[in-house]
Amino acid sequence: MLAKAKEAWDQEHVNTQEEKQRYLSERIPRANTHSLPLSALQELCRDLLEKVCIVDEERYDIEVKVNHNTREIQDLRMKVLDLRGKFKRPALRRVRVSADAMLRALLGSKHKVSMDLRANLKSVKKEDTEKERPVEVSDWRKNVEAMSGMEGRKKMFDAAKSPPAQ
Repeated sequence: MLAKAKEAWDQEHVNTQEEKQRYLSERIPRANTHSLPLSALQELCRDLLEKVCIVDEERYDIEVKVNHNTREIQDLRMKVLDLRGKFKRPALRRVRVSADAMLRALLGSKHKVSMDLRANLKSVKKEDTEKERPVEVSDWRKNVEAMSGMEGRKKMFDAAKSPPAQ
């Protein structure tokens, strides 16, 4: 594979060289300067100098255009960066959308499925916990000595764990 690639590259190089020679032979005629008198040689040099000056002017004009475009591109890039920094992203607000409205937005008006999730919930009776446990009103001074120390804390813990007697 590498050998084929190298062979193709070599062939391409030879083709470009041949194309270059053909182009130069078409554009630049061979000058027979051995048999020309001095005035003809001077005229030939003036013609060549004029052509070189024209080519240099064109090259200079193109170079100026390229530099101008490069500067303009840099200015536009700076403007883009400035504009990016000036705008702040607005804080997004929370929107409450029901499941039905979301399905309608996604599927269009053709959707038949109702997503009433609250209808599927079981109803649970609220139990009054205060009615179950009667509040004992007693003298707190009697229990102070019994509840003091670690044993008193253990009794409170055990009492909270065990279900109330009925």
